[in-house]
Amino acid sequence: MGIEVGTAKERGSAGARFGCLTRRKQVDSNRERAGGGQQLAKALSVPQLVVIGVGSTIGAGVYVLIGTVARENAGPALTISFLIAGIAAALSAFCYAELSSRCPSAGSAYHYSYICVGEGVAWIIGWALILEYTIGGSAVARGISPNLALVFGGKDSLPSFLARIQIPGTDIVVDPCAAILVLLVTALLCIGIKESTFVQGIITTLNVCVLLFVIIAGGYLGFKTGWVGYTVAGGYFPYGINGVLSGSATVFFAYIGFDSVASTAEEVKNPQRDLPFGIAASLSVCCSLYMMVSVVVVGLVPYFTMDPDTPISSAFARTDVHWAVYIITSGACLALCSTLMGSILPQPRILMAMARDGLLPSFFSDVNERTQVPVKSTIVTGIFAASLAFFMDVSELAGMVSVGTLLAFTVVAVSILILRYVPPSEVPLPSFLQQSIDSVSFHHNLQNNGEEADSSGIICSNQDQDDGISQEISKESSDYPLIAKESNKENLNEQTRRQKAGWSIAFVCIGVLILTTSASYSFFPNFLQYTTCLVGGLLLLGGLFVLSWIDQDDARHSFGHSGGFICPFVPFLPVCCIVINAYLLVNLGVGTWFRVSLWLLLGVIVYVLYGRTHSSLSDVVYVPAAHADEVFKNSGYVA
Repeated sequence: MGIEVGTAKERGSAGARFGCLTRRKQVDSNRERAGGGQQLAKALSVPQLVVIGVGSTIGAGVYVLIGTVARENAGPALTISFLIAGIAAALSAFCYAELSSRCPSAGSAYHYSYICVGEGVAWIIGWALILEYTIGGSAVARGISPNLALVFGGKDSLPSFLARIQIPGTDIVVDPCAAILVLLVTALLCIGIKESTFVQGIITTLNVCVLLFVIIAGGYLGFKTGWVGYTVAGGYFPYGINGVLSGSATVFFAYIGFDSVASTAEEVKNPQRDLPFGIAASLSVCCSLYMMVSVVVVGLVPYFTMDPDTPISSAFARTDVHWAVYIITSGACLALCSTLMGSILPQPRILMAMARDGLLPSFFSDVNERTQVPVKSTIVTGIFAASLAFFMDVSELAGMVSVGTLLAFTVVAVSILILRYVPPSEVPLPSFLQQSIDSVSFHHNLQNNGEEADSSGIICSNQDQDDGISQEISKESSDYPLIAKESNKENLNEQTRRQKAGWSIAFVCIGVLILTTSASYSFFPNFLQYTTCLVGGLLLLGGLFVLSWIDQDDARHSFGHSGGFICPFVPFLPVCCIVINAYLLVNLGVGTWFRVSLWLLLGVIVYVLYGRTHSSLSDVVYVPAAHADEVFKNSGYVA
């Protein structure tokens, strides 16, 4: 009987050496069944998720970006830029909402890509997210001490044990305040998810109150002074529509943070209901606050007179409300503290998810029995982030943070397309179930053919499955020609549909890459640029047309947990999400991509030397999903 074990050497059509890159894990990897480890605490509901989302998203950027984008890109139309960026972020939020409710486990985009795309892409996403959260947390921590000094009265007003000091003989400026804050946040996260969320909720509430003060007090001053910012000679669109769109691309990064909600999926009491609400509510709150603050601030003073570093404070100072500067500066400090917690919170869960899958040492997967959080991963994350914040000025590396987020957004959108059109048709089962698999295979052969068929069975690769189908049909055709003919036609139609869908998704991705690259790099000759844009556009539109024409896979209804949020307007919404994120990725700059490439290269080395051979999927049997439950029942194994 032909049962093939789906090891890394046997999976995938790209060859035995690269087959491990395409192996995919189950939607529901039952942790108690896998090893009886301690589980994360189910302690979060919608209010806590909104706190995490809003606190992670609204950082000090809103206190700075308003001035920069208004002066250089959008002018008084800054509000429109925030609206467009919010809509673009909502596209990714829709994709996250469906996947997080279908696959509510720790790991966020890493977890989804491992299920839908494959181990290779999942490793790259997980490794990039580690970089994002580490550098993001360190950069935020380094930004707290200058703002805190302003609260104390000036640039050099911090106590000596918190003030920045330059090491003699070097260019290194250490920041004790940043390191201490990172360690405090780390200790708080180790206490428990409920306790840390409560503290983050207090800080986020205070920050929102400061923004509401800006909106209300600023609105009063605006009506009092006549909204001079909207009476400038250039009108509402001084830089035109292109300026508004350019500004929206910049402020898009102010919405990054709602994905932290998805990283806590395993700790949510009712993930199918609460996760989509939490993601949507946090994004809506952020977009509303951004737009209202921008409406007020650009109306108080002409956009070209704004201070690019402290636009809100300077706007109030110009209207002789100097005391408001202390409130606004305090809000910036609170925003940074909340963002710091949101930056450190997801990374231990990413490390834990990767360690559960065998791609990292099991040390990172340990969950404390009392606090029910991954304490070891949290401590390692905190120490590493605190060290970076203490010794390095990571502001030059801040662009690398965006790469991990945008890559994750892109892969999540691609995962939605795969889930809808070509969901995984096989599931990995432990190799010790081989006897049960053989038994079920033998039973089905007898039932289908009326006699023992040594040459067929439950086939564990797509190519062998196609051969098995053809063998069974040819055997049955002599006894039941009409039934066999209908069965053959149905199977062939489904195989053709899946092939068309798979190629169409590939064409969409390739077309987007070609289109965004050629459109962004103006140093190409005009003929070459127009030609490549045309080719990319045709591939994109052709793939999108086929996806909108063919039917979605019926298996999507039973994929993962049912009853959750369903992403609307598929395939158009995910494809738009892919285009937007790919465009932003291409425009991050050569220097950023060079530094990120070095980190990803290190990740490839770690995967080849450790993750590839220690993966939990290195010794499994892939069987059709329809037979998985029967195999478990036959073996007496509790699924």
